[in-house]
Amino acid sequence: MNATVVDLAPRQAARPPLLEVRDLVKHYAAGRWLKPLPVKAVDGVSFTVGHGETLGLVGESGCGKSTAAKTILRLLEPTSGQILLEGQDIAPLSASSFRRHRCDLQIVFQDPYASLNPRMKAGDIVAEPLRNFGRHAEIAGGRVAELFARVGLDRAAMNKYPGEFSGGQRQRLGIARALALNPKLIVCDEPVSALDVSIQAQVINLLGDLQQDLGISYLFVAHDLAVVRHISQRVAVMYLGRIVEIGPVERLYGNPSHPYTQALLSAVPKVRPGTRAAKIVLKGDIPSPANPPSGCTFRTRCPVARPACSESAPKLEAVGNDHYVACHFKAG
Repeated sequence: MNATVVDLAPRQAARPPLLEVRDLVKHYAAGRWLKPLPVKAVDGVSFTVGHGETLGLVGESGCGKSTAAKTILRLLEPTSGQILLEGQDIAPLSASSFRRHRCDLQIVFQDPYASLNPRMKAGDIVAEPLRNFGRHAEIAGGRVAELFARVGLDRAAMNKYPGEFSGGQRQRLGIARALALNPKLIVCDEPVSALDVSIQAQVINLLGDLQQDLGISYLFVAHDLAVVRHISQRVAVMYLGRIVEIGPVERLYGNPSHPYTQALLSAVPKVRPGTRAAKIVLKGDIPSPANPPSGCTFRTRCPVARPACSESAPKLEAVGNDHYVACHFKAG
């Protein structure tokens, strides 16, 4: 498990972070009979998200990034660790005590159709969070119509059902619902992966405009590093339940230090001719979180692994301003 980094907040931050995650763990019991094996989906994750900031959380499928995001929202219960929202640890709160924080934390799901009730009209879908928290006056005052306009949907669309919308429109509808309670942080869980490229750009631009206008923070979960670079100020790279590198987007993309980050970035298509670096091909598949390798969990696929990598798990250590890497043989 990674040891807690004392301070992962950006040095230039003028105020404490909105969200601070400390050594977050989410294990599942799996296996047979009396000795179930723990599936280490999230195994000691620490990071911060500032006010009005977007932190990108990236990694291959199965690395635990969506599990971490849902655990932060308490859609999954954490095994251990702290989730500090404006300094208050919300991890140990009961469901009733946590309810008042639900307004501050919302989510936009990957599949915009599966996350919407097909039997409800679009206006009712957006109004539902307001009803759940007794804000009927806001509904009567036109809050729903205001939200539709803010995400670029016509007022007439309030009377349509989700099946009558395109994929991009349905994701806009999901964003409107997430905005209904004026949240401070929205978790975007692969919000554009199911959309066409041109529609992806529209949704990403919408999220950027909303952040600029409303000061919302995003935890942006994705595997598309090109998309993450466009929207994020900082990026955390996750592998097999752990953060292996985290830092400002320009530094991490311009000078990645962890071999895993280097491999991920080498696979990103380059637009300009002559800019393609040699692609780093990783060996095999990501190991099972129920039986991770000893020491550095990346060592079985790492192109620079050495015998020492099997002996101990590397800790996140600073390699530059606000840039941290967990690797025994990190690049300088």
